[in-house]
Amino acid sequence: MLIIPTLLSERLTLRAPNLGDFEAIAAFRASERSHFVGGPSTEGESWQYLAALIGHWHLRGYGRWIVAETGNEEEALGIVGPLCPVDWPEPEIAWTMFEKGEGKGYAYEAALLARDYAYQTLEWQTAASFVHAENAASLALARKLGCHLDGTFEHGRFGTMQIWRHPSPAEVSA
Repeated sequence: MLIIPTLLSERLTLRAPNLGDFEAIAAFRASERSHFVGGPSTEGESWQYLAALIGHWHLRGYGRWIVAETGNEEEALGIVGPLCPVDWPEPEIAWTMFEKGEGKGYAYEAALLARDYAYQTLEWQTAASFVHAENAASLALARKLGCHLDGTFEHGRFGTMQIWRHPSPAEVSA
């Protein structure tokens, strides 16, 4: 049985997704706020999304965590972590914050934890994040993480996605 690790920062806990997260995921995915990540979605599509979050860990040995405040781990504030569906050009570090988790620096903090995990534990030598050109919040986060624009790719469902290259492991540890 796969054990999904828990990551901790000063303010956040990145934990395994579970059934208790369905309501928060379904609410986000039903809203217009989800349009850059394939939404809005039906309740059934949100169920499949949660199942895919959990399944990715089992198929790849890594995946995305639920972002929660330390001390209030049951309340999902977003989803962050390494991701690599079969139709992606390479693995990425992905982030999605729910409305309650926005504006507090949580996405930045969680993305740093996820990137450190990808570099130190998964031994990735590079990392990218794929961002829609109109997603101002994600573009700002990519820049804050020190990423630079490294091209684009066409995705059948999401359209043109920008590839934002993260600093290398050596650059991050310097």
